[in-house]
Amino acid sequence: MKKVSLIFLTLVSFTMYSQIKDPNKIEEKYQILPFGSIKPSGWMKTQMQKDVAGFVGNLDKLVPDLINDPIYSTGRLHKNSAVKDLGNSKEGDAEGSEQYKWWNSETQSNWWDGYIRNVILLNDKEGLKKVAYYIQQVLKAQDADGYIGIYDKELRYNFNSENGELWSKTTMFRGLLAYYEYSHDKKVWQAIEKAVANVMVNYPMGKSSPFSSGTAFNGGVSHGLTFTDILDKMYQITGDTKYTDYALFLYQDFCKTYQSEKDVQLDNILNPNYKLQSHGVHTYEHLRPLIVAAYASNNLELQKALSSYVQRIEKSTTVTGGAIGDEWIAERTADATQTGYEYCSLQELLDSYTVLFQKQGNLKTAESVETIFYNAAQGARNPNHSCIAYLKTDNSYEMEGTKNGEVEPNRKQTRYKYSPAHQDIAVCCNPNAGRITPYFLEKAWLKEKDTVLVNALLMPNSVTAEINNKIITIETITEYPYQNKFTYKIANHEVATFTIKIRKPSWATDVISSKNYIVENDWLVFDRLFAKEDAISIEFKTTVQIKEDLNNERYFTYGALCYAKPIDAIEEKGKSYLTHFDDLFYKPKDHFRFEFITAHQAKFEAGKIMIKARNKTSNQIETITLIPLGKTILRQVSF
Repeated sequence: MKKVSLIFLTLVSFTMYSQIKDPNKIEEKYQILPFGSIKPSGWMKTQMQKDVAGFVGNLDKLVPDLINDPIYSTGRLHKNSAVKDLGNSKEGDAEGSEQYKWWNSETQSNWWDGYIRNVILLNDKEGLKKVAYYIQQVLKAQDADGYIGIYDKELRYNFNSENGELWSKTTMFRGLLAYYEYSHDKKVWQAIEKAVANVMVNYPMGKSSPFSSGTAFNGGVSHGLTFTDILDKMYQITGDTKYTDYALFLYQDFCKTYQSEKDVQLDNILNPNYKLQSHGVHTYEHLRPLIVAAYASNNLELQKALSSYVQRIEKSTTVTGGAIGDEWIAERTADATQTGYEYCSLQELLDSYTVLFQKQGNLKTAESVETIFYNAAQGARNPNHSCIAYLKTDNSYEMEGTKNGEVEPNRKQTRYKYSPAHQDIAVCCNPNAGRITPYFLEKAWLKEKDTVLVNALLMPNSVTAEINNKIITIETITEYPYQNKFTYKIANHEVATFTIKIRKPSWATDVISSKNYIVENDWLVFDRLFAKEDAISIEFKTTVQIKEDLNNERYFTYGALCYAKPIDAIEEKGKSYLTHFDDLFYKPKDHFRFEFITAHQAKFEAGKIMIKARNKTSNQIETITLIPLGKTILRQVSF
């Protein structure tokens, strides 16, 4: 049985993941592996298992009306459809009610996408049965012409105002594609192919304007630009450039139409005086369509725009990877205390950076991906309960609903708390929290020209891939990022020569390795004859480093992690869900703040950093202990 599956994997890898060279496209640096090739291990697997046992695996029970809404089948929207009650407070919302009609498609499809990926990666038998049933229901609801979506025939592809046509497809198709790569089910692939073709027929390239929707708020329409995610993946699988050509068409149409979320429009990017101002999630997810368009066209103007857009995003991002998303960027620069980040923003920017790295190969981008996941994203999870923060700040002095106690005029803010659902605001961050780990894992390893296996993101995992027409399995045993030691256990069917590249982090001051290697642009390159059972041991040495942000505040880091002073807090329960899920608020037991001193005497010991800092209340120098950001709830991280 094993031999058959390995041969099939080889055939799939060879026939469907080989790209066709096109002189009109920029050649991409790396090739992605089929989803499911990289499995979690160690602490990451344990955390994913807890998530599936927690809110990630139970969101359909926490908010059943949203997840089980038959919006893609018997409940499709028509011209007389009423605005739905999603159970959220609409106080202060200025975007209009039309968006609430399509919101359930985003909630349920993003949740399914994350759930599908988690149970596949964990080989969760019960979860896989549940997923298989869901997939069959989706296929049953597909129309004869290929349409999969949320609109009845009288509305679909025929809008002049806010709608979720492309967005609802994007969120669903991402999960379908992951399931196809895992299952190799031809019926699923045929359904996706037909559904994508249905879009391309009804929004013909160069003869339609999918993003024309009037001049009012159109957040759902703008989200729909990420349909390029589907097109890019279809290209990765088939090598057919019709998909990336269509992605370029979508981006160009987006740029010439009115959009309420306009940061990524080409004219705005090329305007040196323009500052990011849109809804953070849109801004960061829209980096992906820009990347795909730039690589589809070999256009120097788009390449310049891509570079400028990334630089602007960097100014909106804190040292922990927290990109402004509370909820509009509003021309601000990232600040450890004053700008918060939405969990959705963390997932979308991480995903965008993984796409950028796959195509561009800049090691700085790979490091940015790790920074987001290991710091801001872990730091917005509750380390003791199954729930996340909708909004979080680097310096988190309280979590009682508002941003460090700030009062927002004309808006009742409740996003700064921990919840398994956040239904009072919108059930968007919790589904995205279920997506972030599988998306992070998916780009841990990549291929370079089918001959080299590239370890871009460091984490505990196991990868199976085809290199030089041979199936290779590598297990990475590590506690990273909490330790910086790695053992790579390599298994071949026979003795073979091939190349493994392992990213050397910028913070590494020295490398200790059990095998010889060469350094090539900060890659550790192991090009050698590997035995059937082989191993490489690596340790990255480092020291405590101090990073300064744009506001001249200092962060203490060690390896990939930012460290923070935890603040003791009183935990208070809010709304309860089922029997063991709660909204949680945290009130600080003290209000001490500390400031940086030159004679900080920072010392790393037993997973902690000890520093000297000035207590701003007493004006006394004290020794304080910093722990990894991801292990905190209330904290001070910048000094």
